[in-house]
Amino acid sequence: MITKITGKLLAVAEDVATLRFGAFDFEVFIPEFARRQLQHRVGEEISLFTIDYLEGNPMQGRMTPRLIGFLSEVEREFFELFCSVDGVGVKKALRAMIRPVREVATAIEEQDAKVLSSLPGVGPATAERIIAKLRRKVPKFALLVAREETFETIEEHDLVQETFQVLRQLGHSEAESRRLLDAALAGKKKYADVQALLQAIYQQRQGK
Repeated sequence: MITKITGKLLAVAEDVATLRFGAFDFEVFIPEFARRQLQHRVGEEISLFTIDYLEGNPMQGRMTPRLIGFLSEVEREFFELFCSVDGVGVKKALRAMIRPVREVATAIEEQDAKVLSSLPGVGPATAERIIAKLRRKVPKFALLVAREETFETIEEHDLVQETFQVLRQLGHSEAESRRLLDAALAGKKKYADVQALLQAIYQQRQGK
């Protein structure tokens, strides 16, 4: 199983990124939200966290190996979770993921069937199934607030999650806690610890 590829990004098409690794060029399917982040990075060395699967009809013996790639392990984990819903599957999930993981996870957590139904290939019935199966499993994905739609490091991921929990303990709602974190992290400043991030959040509130 191929779980990660690092190589030079040669091209980005509508739903495929081509990476060169040594003497090999790999075509990796990517969701729309990832394509938007990669389209300006052609020529750079990048890493994609991948899922491999077989596409085709096993009854006819025509199975083609495929790779799907993401910019973080968290995004890959969410995609696999999304695929687990009855009636979704890999191809439909790949087509549906036009919005960042964070936005889709928030819609699921908030049981917003209207937003989910707006995703390509996801109608009202599928949206309700997604909510029913995943709404208790997605809160951590809705916390994706750093560097566009992904975390730069596991340490930063942990820092944001821990700060979120502190904000909740201080009486802020989930939505307000995320809004405060979004605002504090918008400037891309690095924070040494939870205390420093909390101080920045409350300084920002006092400055309003």
